[in-house]
Amino acid sequence: MFGHGIVVIGLGYIGLPTCAAIAGRGVSVTGVDVNACTVAEINAGRSPVFEPDLGVAVAGAVARGLLTATTEVPAADAFLIAVPTPFTDDHQPDLSHVHAATASIAPQLRGGEVVILESTSPPGTTLQISRWLSEARPDLTFPHQPGVPDVHVAHCPERVLPGRIMIEMVTNDRLVGGLTPACSARAAAVYRIFCEGEILLTDAASAEMAKLTENSFRDVNIAFANELAAVCEEVEVDVWEVIRLANHHPRVDILSPGPGVGGHCIAVDPWFIVSAAPHRTRLIRTAREVNDARPGSVVDAIATAVDNMVDPVVACLGLAFKANVDDLRGSPAVDITGRVARRLPGASVLAVEPHVGKLPPMLDDIANLALESAADAVAKADVVVLLVDHNQFRAITPAELDGKQIVDTRGFFR
Repeated sequence: MFGHGIVVIGLGYIGLPTCAAIAGRGVSVTGVDVNACTVAEINAGRSPVFEPDLGVAVAGAVARGLLTATTEVPAADAFLIAVPTPFTDDHQPDLSHVHAATASIAPQLRGGEVVILESTSPPGTTLQISRWLSEARPDLTFPHQPGVPDVHVAHCPERVLPGRIMIEMVTNDRLVGGLTPACSARAAAVYRIFCEGEILLTDAASAEMAKLTENSFRDVNIAFANELAAVCEEVEVDVWEVIRLANHHPRVDILSPGPGVGGHCIAVDPWFIVSAAPHRTRLIRTAREVNDARPGSVVDAIATAVDNMVDPVVACLGLAFKANVDDLRGSPAVDITGRVARRLPGASVLAVEPHVGKLPPMLDDIANLALESAADAVAKADVVVLLVDHNQFRAITPAELDGKQIVDTRGFFR
């Protein structure tokens, strides 16, 4: 069925593990990316993405000749689109990367292929891909047109957790939503190569909405925890003790608060639902606003902690968007660290991130900000700010924190 191979467009945190999972089952796959350095790294058998077990999988797949990378889209039997889907400054979906990927596929179609959108997208994007393809290839028939389509189109959103991607890529259930039942069946055949979880067939719009719903549900629940934390700060009550007690109720399971919400999904996907129905999404919009405001509250708390200090040193522990990964995309910790350094020009701000070797571009031009080891930063600090609960920070002892102001956004040092 896949004698001409499979192409994955976008070799980031989802595309490259998908390539590795397919190649791991003995099926030839070509990864495509616009970044020539990424392509070169993969062809040398190295993963440019840090993820447990991914480096070994990529090296093995390349060595066996089952995985190659390129900047040009070749012909194939199946095309998977795994490119970014950010939003614009006014929270409208930006589908330019999806459009570009679609345009790169169109010249390679002969008939008989399946085109699969993995990128999390607003409802109607899969249908739009079919329309874009038909405009580029009027000689072929697509699912939104009358008749039997020459090319099938479907949406199969990723559902993996950074730090566990190589496990969950295989074990998690998978949504497969085609523009027609035949599209769903063709796309499902791709995922049966490596997916051991249940493959749930549906229509494209339902698959799009289901993925957005999953992340919006989590965002709303995180917003409740963050708003509760703000209230507890106001009335001088320990929010983590309140949550611990409340969660002893058999039907209550409150999440832990934090410094905000980051990553490539939870902070983005709810806006896609809001954009689809602006007048019906008051709760989802408010949750986004609560979580987006949380970094500002943390910055205010840090500014209060250094009040009246002369030449204070602030150690910000963690830059990743979640624990034990190197992923800085949309990280509230990066935002907070930069805002603290700019708001307190007389302070020395020491950023600590054990998973990266240098500051990200948005921080490396700030004069009073430097990257330090955890031990050195804590030893020098007047104020210690816990932003990400990395396992490495568990080595910090109470004695090392003695006499310092602590801003703990995760309840880590309780």
